[in-house]
Amino acid sequence: LSALVGSALADFQVLSPGGPNLWWVAQSENVIAWSCHDNPPATTFQLLLANGNQSILVAPMAIVANIQNADCSHTITQQQTNLTPATNYTLIIADAVDQTKVYATSQPFEVKALGATYPAASATPTDDGTSASSTSASTSASGSAGAASSPSASTKPNGAAALQVSAAGALAVV
Repeated sequence: LSALVGSALADFQVLSPGGPNLWWVAQSENVIAWSCHDNPPATTFQLLLANGNQSILVAPMAIVANIQNADCSHTITQQQTNLTPATNYTLIIADAVDQTKVYATSQPFEVKALGATYPAASATPTDDGTSASSTSASTSASGSAGAASSPSASTKPNGAAALQVSAAGALAVV
C-alpha cells in the first residue's frame, strides 16, 4: 500500500518556480503552478515558502491556505510575501490542516530583485511534461499573449509581466 501511495505522490509536483530557469521577482506578483492532473493527493492544500538559509527565512512560512488543486496555479501577490532577493527558496505544497504532510516540494529557486525580468514562458514545463511554448500561443514583444491567455491580461505597472495557466495547463507570459 505504501508503494502505491508513494507512486501517486511521485506524479504530483510543483512545475514552477524551481530550478535555474524558473525564478520569482521580489516585490512583484509571482505564480506557482503544479501538476493538478497527475494524481492529486487532495482537493485542497496549503502553500509554504522555505529557504535553506536561516538568515533569510528561519522556518517554512505558510503563505496561502486552502488552495484548490483544480486551479492548477495560484498568483502570489506582493502583499502575501515579503521576499528578500536570494537563492535556495523552495515552495512546499502540504495538507490543508497538517503542514507536516508534504505533497510536493519545488526545486530550489531564486528570488531576483525588483525590476528583474520574469522567466520565458517556454522555460516552464506543463502538466503533460512538455514546455509551455509547445502547447500555447507565442507571446509578442508587447507582452500580450495569443488565444491561450485571457484577453484582459496586461503588463504590471512596474513593467513586469505575469504568468497565466491556460486550460491545457500551459503557462504563458501575459
